[in-house]
Amino acid sequence: DNDGGLNDAELTALFAPTPGLPSSWVDSAFPSCTVRNEAGHITLQGWLAQWSMTTFEEPKTTLEYLAYLGFESQERGGTTAALKVTKARKRRNRPGRVERNVFLCYVLGAGGSGKSSLLSAFLNRPFSTTYHPTIKPRTSVNSVELQGGKQCYLILEELGELEPAILENQAKLDACDILCYTYDSSDPDSFAHIVELRKKYPQLDALPAIYTALKADQDKTMQRSELQPDDYTNASNMAAPLHVSVTWASISELFVHLAESATYPSTAFPKKNEQPVDRTNLYIALGATVCAAAAIAIIWKKTVSNS
Repeated sequence: DNDGGLNDAELTALFAPTPGLPSSWVDSAFPSCTVRNEAGHITLQGWLAQWSMTTFEEPKTTLEYLAYLGFESQERGGTTAALKVTKARKRRNRPGRVERNVFLCYVLGAGGSGKSSLLSAFLNRPFSTTYHPTIKPRTSVNSVELQGGKQCYLILEELGELEPAILENQAKLDACDILCYTYDSSDPDSFAHIVELRKKYPQLDALPAIYTALKADQDKTMQRSELQPDDYTNASNMAAPLHVSVTWASISELFVHLAESATYPSTAFPKKNEQPVDRTNLYIALGATVCAAAAIAIIWKKTVSNS
């Protein structure tokens, strides 16, 4: 119907040769976790972002569904031709570029600091003043254009009530590329949550991090903390918090900064004499590549042209 999106009927027809939507898509509340058009239908940008996240988290699922959807053939070398195994991640605090083009960011902060609004803004959703506490983990995935025009995919994940379990799980931390510490700059008690969080989970220091002061469109207030945010980050030789608001068009610059920092993780570490122990060299990611994107795009175009 040339509306630039796949509606429910078109998605049902597309997934007819398969067992249905992957279970991980259901868990992430697809399609609300990715880019949709004004009618609420997933766009090509959202389609590619969703599959990039699936390939990053569950490469076997991508291979399985590429076969279901007709990608596998002798001429194309089978579904495995669509994926590329990237090198094991080296020490994150050493200068260098991460080879992958899909990155996972945990968004941490006190309740009401604006994490959910940040995830919505990442998908270009309108801002809502209604506050709903996040219970289950929530994910948003979208493409980000880096400096120089290179594109990557960024997964923002808000952990909800599973935050303690996830932050205590070393495998979950190994999968994370960067942390985004958020606080409400208009709430005097918001930043203290970050301080306590880092004390409770010292293993977070092994991850690159960006500090973000949300709700910068409101009146800034002094934080009830031993150190004010700028002094706290300065004491760790970290960059001062970025002051942003989801109501500003410039919020997109934060997403670019997060993606750039994930690509070059050493830039988002405190400068210390003793470097933290690296446990991530055992983690091997199967990153979504141009090949996988091309395969998924072909399936999209085939569905759109037939509808």
